[in-house]
Amino acid sequence: MMANQTDVKLRKAQIYSIFVRNYTKKGTLKAIEPDLDRIKSLGTDYIWLLPIFPIGKKDRKGKLGSPYSVKDYRAIDPKIASWQEFLEFVKEVHEHGMKVMLDIVYNHTSRDSVLLQVHPEWFLHDRNGKLFNKNADWTDVAELDYSHKALWNYQIETLKRYAKIVDGFRCDVAPQVPIEFWKEARKEVAKVNPKTVWLAESTGKDYIKSLGERGYHVSSDSELYSAFDMTYDYDIDPIWRSYVKGDTPLKKYIEALNTQGVIYPANYIKMRALENHDQPRAHEMFINENDLYNWTAFSEFQKGSTLVYAGQEVGFKHTPSLFDKDTLDWSAPKMDLSALILKMHQLSQSDIQVTGTYKITALENDIVEATYRLGDIIRIGLFSLKGMSGEVPVALPSDNYTNMINNSLIPVKDGILTIDYDPIIIQGKTNR
Repeated sequence: MMANQTDVKLRKAQIYSIFVRNYTKKGTLKAIEPDLDRIKSLGTDYIWLLPIFPIGKKDRKGKLGSPYSVKDYRAIDPKIASWQEFLEFVKEVHEHGMKVMLDIVYNHTSRDSVLLQVHPEWFLHDRNGKLFNKNADWTDVAELDYSHKALWNYQIETLKRYAKIVDGFRCDVAPQVPIEFWKEARKEVAKVNPKTVWLAESTGKDYIKSLGERGYHVSSDSELYSAFDMTYDYDIDPIWRSYVKGDTPLKKYIEALNTQGVIYPANYIKMRALENHDQPRAHEMFINENDLYNWTAFSEFQKGSTLVYAGQEVGFKHTPSLFDKDTLDWSAPKMDLSALILKMHQLSQSDIQVTGTYKITALENDIVEATYRLGDIIRIGLFSLKGMSGEVPVALPSDNYTNMINNSLIPVKDGILTIDYDPIIIQGKTNR
């Protein structure tokens, strides 16, 4: 029952990430319910809630503390919801045809957690018996020590309780928790809910290297796929940011993307994201609206599932604080990407984008071409990543094609089309 059973249909999934405290003024699950129709209308399949457990007080950062500093895995933060309200929220999401993914923080707890009080031996300590962290700047948490089998049992039992209610888990810093634990957890959870979806917050190679050099366990993405259905695309994050900054040529970034297709299992699923709660907003990176539009389309056209971080769809530029109240101002949208996000999600439901062969090519003028082929059908996406126009070769016979994004007509003549600034997706029978 391992992840080699991962269903490639999960590439169709769109995940909408909500930090409950900052989503509304009230900061409760109840207060999100009136917005479920709108969230669903973006094409959302899963709502991933950042941790909704009580937050520790000891050594907390900021006034309210990070949701990743969990005091009790088996309770809901009363400021967010009662247990009953949590159950009602999940039911409401289900009635809207969406699913719920809980954020699970199993690498560490708060420094005043239930577990630390009852089982101090389950935590990492230095030679002098003081709490010890592999990550020096995570001063508000205590790291768990998975050499204790009793800890495994407790953590798995907790997951099973939630798996009866929700549909999936997003697992925080998953590579730092032993992969054998995750395999075991997946197997056990499947007994309760075999449809549970597992998303790993995987890490980039620099992080893997630095932990490995210090002698700590850390899983690569390839290993994570033995227990998880999806991983972050942090493996290509540094090269992506370097390309955006202008320090790396497009070819090099595209090469890294194409490499993903050969170093991971055939049914691998990358969750494609332009932003998340830990990163700058995409609109902060791409001030030019046209660039943001192209990047949104390209990101969602890539092979894999899609993440939308609440507020991304209206072009917010400010990354909300994880440590203090910092409410999203829904009354002041910066631009509306909702229709594009929905359209890209609809396109991703086609078999060709789920099981077709897939290749990305870097073209002149920072234009990128992504193609899916299935039988004799070819679907071609063209995205101008740095606001330049160009003439582009495509493997399609001369004809007028419909741009699947906005229904405009795209003439192809002698295997060439012209792209201005808007992204283009066309489909036809290939001529080779």
